[in-house]
Amino acid sequence: MKIRKAVFPVAGLGTRVLPATKAMPKEMLTIVDKPLIQYVVDEAREAGIEHFVFVTGRNKGVIEDHFDRMFELDTTLAARGKKAEQDILAQSQPEAGAMSFTRQQAPLGLGHAVWCARDIVGNEPFAVVLPDELVLNTPGCLKQMIEAASQLGDKANVLAVEAVPDHLTHQYGICGVGKRNGKMFEVDGMVEKPPKGTAPSNLSITGRYILQPEIFKILETQERGAGGEIQLTDAMIGLAKSQKFYGVEFEGERHDCGSKAGFLRANIAYGLKRPELRDGLIAEMKKYLGE
Repeated sequence: MKIRKAVFPVAGLGTRVLPATKAMPKEMLTIVDKPLIQYVVDEAREAGIEHFVFVTGRNKGVIEDHFDRMFELDTTLAARGKKAEQDILAQSQPEAGAMSFTRQQAPLGLGHAVWCARDIVGNEPFAVVLPDELVLNTPGCLKQMIEAASQLGDKANVLAVEAVPDHLTHQYGICGVGKRNGKMFEVDGMVEKPPKGTAPSNLSITGRYILQPEIFKILETQERGAGGEIQLTDAMIGLAKSQKFYGVEFEGERHDCGSKAGFLRANIAYGLKRPELRDGLIAEMKKYLGE
C-alpha cells in the first residue's frame, strides 16, 4: 500500500489562540523559526509523500505564498552574499506541481474538509495530517504509520493513537483495542468523546490518519454530528463496517499547538532540540526562574 498524497486541512479559524490568528492563519504561527505548516509538510516529505493537498479557506493565501518562490527576496539575498539564508529557503521549496490548493467555503468540520479534497486525491489511499499537532521525533509520526501500513493489506486504514490519562478520555476520540502486534493493534470500535467512565480504552485518536478512498462516498452523505459539523470520526465508524482499522502507538512527543499552552511548550521543546539554541535557552529559562 503506497501512500503518495497527504491532505492538510488548513481552513480553521484558530479561535483557541485569538487574537494572534485574527489576521494571521494559525498554520503560519512560528515554532522557533518555522511556521507550523512547514513542520508538517517536512514530516510528510520525510515519509515519502509526493503530492501535498491543502484544503484552505478565506484569508489563507499566505500559506500558498509561503511555498512559492519570492524572487525579490532571492535576488536580495544573492546580491548580499547570504548563501546560508538562500539554502534554508531552498530546503523548503517544493517541486513544481507537487502542491494543490482547494477551498472549503464554509466551516463544516474536519470530515467536510477531507471530502473537499476528493477529486485531487482520486481513487487511492491517502494521509490526513492536522497542521496544529506536531510530533517531535525522528523518524516522524507519519513515517512510522506508513511503515506500519506496509505490513497490512491494500484496504487497511491506520490511525495514530496516544495514551491519555483515564480521567480525560471524555475529551478525545477514543478507540477500542483488539488483536495487538507490538505498537500496532486492530481497532475494535471508535467513539467520539465518550461519557466519563465509559471509554473502551485510554488510547486517543490524534491528528494523523491513513485512509482509503471509500471514505469519500461516506462523507458525501454524512449527516452533521457534534457541533453541527460533518465529523471525520463518524465517517470512519461507518467505513469500519467494511474495512479494517489499525492503531499505531507512535514514538515521540505530541504538541497541541492549537492551544496557547501547547504552542508555548512546543516552542520550548523544539528550541531545546536545536544545538545552537539549547544552551542559551536553558540559561535564559534559569534566569527567568531565578535559579
